[in-house]
Amino acid sequence: MPLDYFDLRNMRRHHPAWRLMSADSAPLIAGFLDLAFRDQNHRSIPEAELTTRLEDYLYTLRDNYSDQDPEQDPFPRKAGEYLDDWAHIEKGWLRKYYPPGSDEAHYDLTPATETALRWLDSLFERGFVGTESRLQTIVQLLREISSGVETDKDKRIRELEAQRRSLKAEIDSIKNGSLRLMDGRALRERYFQVNRMARELLGDFRAVEHNFRQLDRDVRQQIAAWTGGKHQMLQTIFGEHDAITQSDQGRSFRSFWDFLMSPTSQDELTELLDRLYSLEALEDETRNDPRLRRIHFDWMAAGEQTQRTVARLSRQLRNYLDDRAYYENRRIIELHENLEALALTVRHRIPPGDFMELPDSKPDVRLPLERPLFQPPVSTDLTTLIQKADLEQLDSSALFDQIVVDKARLRRTIKSALESESQITLGVIIHRHPLTEGLAELVGYLSVAAEDGRAHIDEETVEEVSWQDRQGRQRTAKIPLVLFI
Repeated sequence: MPLDYFDLRNMRRHHPAWRLMSADSAPLIAGFLDLAFRDQNHRSIPEAELTTRLEDYLYTLRDNYSDQDPEQDPFPRKAGEYLDDWAHIEKGWLRKYYPPGSDEAHYDLTPATETALRWLDSLFERGFVGTESRLQTIVQLLREISSGVETDKDKRIRELEAQRRSLKAEIDSIKNGSLRLMDGRALRERYFQVNRMARELLGDFRAVEHNFRQLDRDVRQQIAAWTGGKHQMLQTIFGEHDAITQSDQGRSFRSFWDFLMSPTSQDELTELLDRLYSLEALEDETRNDPRLRRIHFDWMAAGEQTQRTVARLSRQLRNYLDDRAYYENRRIIELHENLEALALTVRHRIPPGDFMELPDSKPDVRLPLERPLFQPPVSTDLTTLIQKADLEQLDSSALFDQIVVDKARLRRTIKSALESESQITLGVIIHRHPLTEGLAELVGYLSVAAEDGRAHIDEETVEEVSWQDRQGRQRTAKIPLVLFI
């Protein structure tokens, strides 16, 4: 996206990552937070432990400065004061919170701080800048996009056949003794790319947690200020929760977590990383960075904490709703008791005239003779010749693309129509409530009519009903006259 001047000016004033880079003590903040959290992948550190580690860090820095200027203290504040300042809402570089069951504050990095530290990583000059592996990654992603949206079957078959020919040629080449191996340059290039992407993925978990906490905060604010009905409030809350879980980020995280929790995937990642650390060409790189060998376990730990955070927020939201329901029910009981007290005070002084209006009520009379006589079902003789089919060409997608009609919804529609009329035909109901599921919904109405003892089906009279299918085409069907009473 283009960089707008006013957006950048506003971001410079308010974005925590930009404020961190503009702070006079940015080297202290970035250096310590990277050492405390990112170096060993710590997701949550108790306040006492983090304060002690910061005191040791400050002591080391002051010792280095004392050789230059013994009278000047570049870090005059205490470690606890620094942490409180970094966690202040105006700074937003640390998240200070109390975990469930603990009375000691804990700290964690915010997504903005993770972004700033990641940008600082990119500033350090790299002795090797690889382009080939990234170009191949881009080309591979473009191929996946093109193949994923291609609707021409013949073209996709040609692409797969080309891949098969390429694989066959490579297999034949290996059988003939021609085995191509990566050189040291290609190995290092791909190693650095894997290392960078693996570390970035760890930081993305904090952004996912932040989004879920923001959702919880917004929902609580809506509940506190809600003035409508409870069912509307719950519909809004769960609608927003589904919007997060069904968003691109939510579905991507779910797919990532399912893949990572698969035992087959874990064994494969362990085997691949062990193979990586056994390569002599990468011995210098892997010896200086042992963390990558267990990066998939770090992913699991970070993902598990994200899952626990989401589950905890859901439980807290449920408890919050239960508390509100308790207070609302208590208020209803108080109003009921007040009505009883007022009724007792006026029982000997009944007010003259009409003091209350009640809706007219009438008994629901159902005479035995209203029930229709038994009608034997019409039997149909079907002559079917079963032939052996080619199972390889069988399209099984039709088994999973079925339409399910909710008969309870159809009964509610019929009942709602009978509230204002004594009888109504199925054609009128469909005209007022058009079919959304097409022919399947029409068959559902006929099934409901056959099961309802008060519905009358006149097979000698035919009426037409029309609807639009999902492609926008007009459909018409002739059905027996169905009368609901």
